[in-house]
Amino acid sequence: MSQASPSAQPTPAPGELPVELRLMLQIFDPANRHNPFPAYRQLQELGAVHRSPLGLSLLTRYDEVAAVLTGSDWGHDQEVEHLHAGQEEVFPPVFMWMEPPDHTRLRGLVSKAFTPRRIMAIRPRIEEIVEDLLDIALAAVEFDAITDIAYPLPLTVICEILGVPAQDHDRIQEWSQILSWGLDPDHLLPQEAKDARSEATPKFLGYLRALIAERRADPGDDLISGLAAVEEEGDRLTEEEMLGTIIFLIVAGHETTVNLVGNGLLALLRNPDQLALLRSKPDLIRPAIDELLRYDGPAHLNTRSAKVRTTLGDRVFEPGDGVVTLLACANRDPRVFADPDTFDITRFDGHAPVTKHLAFSLGHHYCLGAPLATLEMEVLLAGILARVGSMRLLDDNPPYKPNVLIRGLAELKVRFER
Repeated sequence: MSQASPSAQPTPAPGELPVELRLMLQIFDPANRHNPFPAYRQLQELGAVHRSPLGLSLLTRYDEVAAVLTGSDWGHDQEVEHLHAGQEEVFPPVFMWMEPPDHTRLRGLVSKAFTPRRIMAIRPRIEEIVEDLLDIALAAVEFDAITDIAYPLPLTVICEILGVPAQDHDRIQEWSQILSWGLDPDHLLPQEAKDARSEATPKFLGYLRALIAERRADPGDDLISGLAAVEEEGDRLTEEEMLGTIIFLIVAGHETTVNLVGNGLLALLRNPDQLALLRSKPDLIRPAIDELLRYDGPAHLNTRSAKVRTTLGDRVFEPGDGVVTLLACANRDPRVFADPDTFDITRFDGHAPVTKHLAFSLGHHYCLGAPLATLEMEVLLAGILARVGSMRLLDDNPPYKPNVLIRGLAELKVRFER
């Protein structure tokens, strides 16, 4: 696809918004949540870097987004300031929004629970959960895949890793849904979402403080007990850091996977040729997951800020200047991915060189839970292929949640038959 030159941009009629601004508004318009990709592509063709009215620049193309995610000139420690100015006290310290050395210290403590060896040790439990969920789904025949599969699978897994009692999973899910929407830029949030965030956050923190106290008094073989023990050794992990870390692991540890499952099932159901290919070649499950993440991944954007004076594209950024990396837009950049709007489960099968997708980010902020999310989706797809004889959509236009940053379905009505 050819790049539109600046001179080729249409001149707005009197009273019309400039095309660049109009496309930015379309990207964040709830009416386009079901399909922001046409607006992404048009903005992408107008250029790689776009200054928004809010001061942050939007990055649309793969090369520029990847350069920022991996570049030492860019940091991730001003996201709260960029997206939630004036609300910094709402969010406890989260290592995702830190830079070394604090990021290195906190991530190092948590990463011990997410090593490949530990993740593979969880596989039998994930298989057990999937079997139970498919039993229920097949008995029902028609059901909502978001409520009945996409939420309980990753929520159960991350809560068991952390040591959250089963009877508390429902309220953990409720708080997590509120906070995941609350991560969206404040200027895009309705007042009801901000109010819900303000109400849910202290309740969530209060619950976790009590749970941490329980684990200190009676440690178990879980991550909260492990973090509590580390915190007691000295000042390597403060209580506030611990609270922020646990909330982040719960929210990011299952909300993104919920949307990977929902978006992934929808893509397969809308592309029956690819579903048939996957049935005939189940060894394509792993490449298919990478393609699902590229084609319709959960994470659509994050931010970075310049640490030093630097140039990106034709723009000069001063220290503190912020950018929004449009991950989902970059994942469909035709300069990098052939036929980017085509869902092709063989794209990452290793038979041809292909650039890494950005769904899990890049660099030292690469998603800590990527192996767990991938394993959960792998086990689920394997279970579906083995046990579900036919599957179809009951609603061709399922509704989406209002979230921008973590985008996914609110409902996915399907029919599974043995």
